[in-house]
Amino acid sequence: MSESRTALITGASTGIGAATAKRLREAGYNLVLASRREEPLQELAAELGGGDDVLVAPTDVTEWESVEALAAAAIERFGGFDVVFSNAGFGASRGFLEESPEHWRSMVLTNVLGVAHTIRATLPHLLERDSGHYVITSSVAGRRALPGSLYSATKWAVTGMGESLRQELRQMHDNTSIRLTLIEPGMVDTPFFDNRPTGVLEADDIAAAVLYAVEQPGRVDVNEILIRPSSQSS
Repeated sequence: MSESRTALITGASTGIGAATAKRLREAGYNLVLASRREEPLQELAAELGGGDDVLVAPTDVTEWESVEALAAAAIERFGGFDVVFSNAGFGASRGFLEESPEHWRSMVLTNVLGVAHTIRATLPHLLERDSGHYVITSSVAGRRALPGSLYSATKWAVTGMGESLRQELRQMHDNTSIRLTLIEPGMVDTPFFDNRPTGVLEADDIAAAVLYAVEQPGRVDVNEILIRPSSQSS
């Protein structure tokens, strides 16, 4: 087992996940990179220098067995993990007459059930070692309702789930050593958007916030970080 810290990242292949992988790699973390598509994960691993300290793990967070296997692979390779970044997710056009029910179903399963699966698969290990840090990607859309946005509803669920987990740790497990941070970005220039917006955040801006949260001393639990571009009014 490496003495270095290890971070497990879902949705690692692009955008915020990939940017955070780069930030954490520079900080000396071993990495477990997970997403549905293996090819971009392999490309990212090569960009990060490859080697035994980067594990590529194709994973479908909507399937319990896949996420269970992800956690097991991380423990087998590195002996465990210190940071769990539940970041996998995607959006949909606004309007309840837009998109297909199949797109909705996949989005809800990924954005909501995928987070729950990730927590369930990793929590026993963190409780056993009595340390660790959950980082969960929600959104400014998880703090205010948006017209016709089922995506917003999924992020409300994620925000609630994160706080529910924090309270479970403190009240049901009597645990004060596992920390939890909700990252709530405003508009970010990522592949999330078909037409790239201007005047928005970069993925690395969010990655820097993740690194800030996980690098705080153990007595500090950064519960939420809401990050808007300076041009975004609400």
